[in-house]
Amino acid sequence: MTSKANGGNVAPIHHQSFRPKRQLRQATLILPRTGQRVKRNVTFGPSPGLGPVDIDRSVDEQFQTLQGLKHHDSLSGILSRLSDATRDRLKQAWIFANSKTGHGIFKCSIAYLVGSMATFVPVIAGVLGKQDGKHMVATITVYFHPARSKGSMIEAMICALLAFVYAAFISFSSMGVSILFGRTLDMLILGHVIILIVFCGGGLGFVGWIKQRLGHPLVNISCSLTSLAIITVLTKEGAVQAAEFSDDKVTQVMIMILMGVFATTAVSFIIWPTSAREELKEDLIRVTDSFGDLLAMITRGFLTGSEEELEQESFRDATDKFKKLFPSLTKNLKESRYEHYVLGTEKEYHLEAKLVNCIQRLAQNIGGLRSAATTQFLLMAQPGVSGSVTPASTTFAPTPSFGYFTSISSGLTSPSEDHGVLAAIDETPEDASPEDSLSAHPFEEDGSEDNVRSPSDIFARFIIQLGPSIKSLAVTLRKILDELPYAPDGSIAVNAHFRSSLDDAIELYTDSREEALSQLYRTKELTKPCSVEVEADFEEVAASCGYFSFSLLDFANEMRAYLEILDDLKLEVEERPNGKTWDWLKVWRKISKSKPRKVHNDPERDSLIAQIEENEIPGDVFSPGERKAGVEGQSAQEGPKWSYRYRLWRALSVLRRDDVKFATKVGIGAALYALPSFLAASRPFYQHWRGEWGLLSYMLVCAMTIGASNTTGFARFFGTCIGAVCAIVSWIASRGNAVLLAFFGWLMALWTAYIIVAQGKGPMGRFIMLTYNLSALYAYSLSVQEVDGDDDEGGVTPMITEIALHRVVAVLSGCLWGLIVTRLVWPISARERLKDGFSILWLHMGLVWKRDPLTMLTEGESPNAYMDLGEELELHRFLSRLENLKSSAASETHLRRPFPDAAYSRILKSTSAMLDAFHAMNVMIKKNPSATKAEAVILEHTVRERTYLSTRISHLFQVLASSMKLEYPLNEALPNTDNARDRLLAKTFRFRKEEKDATGVTDQDFELLYAYALVTGQLSKEITDVGKEIETLFGGLNEELLQLQ
Repeated sequence: MTSKANGGNVAPIHHQSFRPKRQLRQATLILPRTGQRVKRNVTFGPSPGLGPVDIDRSVDEQFQTLQGLKHHDSLSGILSRLSDATRDRLKQAWIFANSKTGHGIFKCSIAYLVGSMATFVPVIAGVLGKQDGKHMVATITVYFHPARSKGSMIEAMICALLAFVYAAFISFSSMGVSILFGRTLDMLILGHVIILIVFCGGGLGFVGWIKQRLGHPLVNISCSLTSLAIITVLTKEGAVQAAEFSDDKVTQVMIMILMGVFATTAVSFIIWPTSAREELKEDLIRVTDSFGDLLAMITRGFLTGSEEELEQESFRDATDKFKKLFPSLTKNLKESRYEHYVLGTEKEYHLEAKLVNCIQRLAQNIGGLRSAATTQFLLMAQPGVSGSVTPASTTFAPTPSFGYFTSISSGLTSPSEDHGVLAAIDETPEDASPEDSLSAHPFEEDGSEDNVRSPSDIFARFIIQLGPSIKSLAVTLRKILDELPYAPDGSIAVNAHFRSSLDDAIELYTDSREEALSQLYRTKELTKPCSVEVEADFEEVAASCGYFSFSLLDFANEMRAYLEILDDLKLEVEERPNGKTWDWLKVWRKISKSKPRKVHNDPERDSLIAQIEENEIPGDVFSPGERKAGVEGQSAQEGPKWSYRYRLWRALSVLRRDDVKFATKVGIGAALYALPSFLAASRPFYQHWRGEWGLLSYMLVCAMTIGASNTTGFARFFGTCIGAVCAIVSWIASRGNAVLLAFFGWLMALWTAYIIVAQGKGPMGRFIMLTYNLSALYAYSLSVQEVDGDDDEGGVTPMITEIALHRVVAVLSGCLWGLIVTRLVWPISARERLKDGFSILWLHMGLVWKRDPLTMLTEGESPNAYMDLGEELELHRFLSRLENLKSSAASETHLRRPFPDAAYSRILKSTSAMLDAFHAMNVMIKKNPSATKAEAVILEHTVRERTYLSTRISHLFQVLASSMKLEYPLNEALPNTDNARDRLLAKTFRFRKEEKDATGVTDQDFELLYAYALVTGQLSKEITDVGKEIETLFGGLNEELLQLQ
């Protein structure tokens, strides 16, 4: 039984065209708006739409719903088709231009146009003096583009300010060292060596470390800006080389940064301004709507036993929408923090953060409902059940007149004779007595012995007993979700009756559930002796049904907390009892109130997982593996003769970290590339070929892994070539006219903004515009005599091809140098790190299950941190890094074979499902960290079976880790968890039958064990799937692999 449920693909279950219907007791429904109790036939009715039409969908998706081309007769067919196609294209362009993405692209082009005025308008250009870097203002508007929310723009300004402060510190410090050694100590060469090592190598290496460590898009852009400023002062201006102090360039850079940030901020705030707070409200509305849709479809699928309900396009759409909304929700919450802090509404932000945290917990409960429903489908689809296992089809058909529920009077129909089929469910009419209702059930207390003979029969009995209560509570929850959290006018939509109605619905559901489960387990067929397999079947069915009912109750209780937070938020928004506060500015309070170590006080932290952008891999990719150092060092600590060596080894452990190695090699490469600018013989060559832009390209190309460097290097080089060609064409077409150049620049900005904002190819779009500015705008500065000493590129009559060639060669040399350093100096292969990462992750997961997680409830937390389920959040973060490694690995070329991206994607998916199961177990444990007396009795009774099952799971995780690490195929004679899990379920069944009443245990006390049974089943299934993928990757055992060499 269990083997079929845990692994393998199950054929889809199909409905039968005609089936007799079963009568279901009538349900009492709580109307949340009024709190009124009505007794009606509860249906979910029509599924509400998936929210307002998202105008930011791709153009192709938007126009799948447009009217098709009309068919005309042969006389005017061609012209009519052309006319219709043109009209549709224009309509398509108009819709896109009026979308949020279209507005953002237009704002980017306007910001660039304003920034380019620093080059074309003499009055503005005069403020910056005579220098060739005025195009940096326009470049800053491209990097810090205005297609952001107000909160993101505030964050961008902070990042730009910090970038300038760091660049100024490095610049002034290097000048001071140069003056000290050149004029005071008369050791200029030694001073240059120190500057190269400390300020060029160390300063730029630290920039690379920050970029990789934080992995935030705005941080990456700020690092690029910092690198540009540092490289310009250290290698181009000449003040450092001549041991002179000059603040002109630093001042000019500061002014250009301020002008660029001011231009892009003004455009962002004036033209179609977007607020992260408003976008957060929209996301909250859409998320709650998605909750309502998913709750209705999952509950309907569970009650009907129909997997088709969850395989429909509407369910996939709702799930995909939900997955897309969560990253947007977390992003907008973080950005709204800056808006709230500026406006003095910090309290409102903290309540919104609690709201998002609560939404995540609701999502976890939705996941629990989905897992229970999936288990039910697997159990019902397995062979060996008498009859044709076909799910029920409860009459949830929508009626236009009554919406969610309708009052129906229907006669009783004869029950199904096929106990392998879950017949459709109807409710008894209002005038039917309870006795009539009970006698209509095919599973009477006094029925025949064959009434309950399969898992399908148990499901049918469970649905008959508890189905009405489940539907009633689910409909009440859905009606509340459909109105939360904001009304159309933007106010918080909390009805005064919502909380009391939900409390009544929960109380009604709890009482009905307890009564239904009590009646179900008093069935005499369940008290007769049977085999272990049959007992396991029955108990697994009970686990699935019970866990679904518990998860629905948890969802309702979490909705109660959600309503409480909304009440607090409504009070804060409408009345603001404490007024506006800017406590974040009162630094002295934080210092005076500083306390000993505290875990955290930010409600975001629990709910938000850091988003890794642009395939940048943080430096602590393999932080879980660092625990290995402590294990290896234990034996060293035992012997006194190893103590000093071991201590030295531990002290130098920071140098073995990948992020430190990366920062070191970036600094070494930067110092070597900048070396010609400090040598008198090579400095003219460095300046002629614009070495500063090559060094900047090197900084931008360097990435943690070879694959990431390949990806960014190719994108930036091709972007440079495209930008150079566009600059040449624009210059020739405009003949150096400022107005035409500004117009061409605006068109270029429109195009590259589409690449950056709509397509998400930031590096490509930014480098196109950077090269265009370096060539076209620089050439214009030469032509109006604003640059001195650049006669090698034409002077007042710029040679645009020469200028573009110098930039392309410089960028190409920087990209190649970056690829060489990345590949030769401490190379980090994304493929190898991906395999090592999977091994470490699975080994870590195996260590968690080496000790049964439920023992924490009776024995307390494990003294070893790596065996604590509380680290599942860290494991999720680690998995997100593995996903980035997979993307980078696809760009690494190997002679052996192409990267098997599809297989690794499936392994990532299965591993993610395992971590979801870990999370479900962790949620159950965190709800009640200590077991109640009744729960302790159950856990003590099943400790032997759970220990055996946990050991099997831990063993399988270690086998997977070893196979992936060694690239060695799995042994076919691996143990499975089926028998161990069957014994646990059978032991639970016998305990319920023989000792439950004597020990005072209630059905509620089995909740933990139900969750445990479902989690272990899901882990077994996913481990089996991963094992199949490893066999695909590394093949099977053969003589060549077994040769002793």
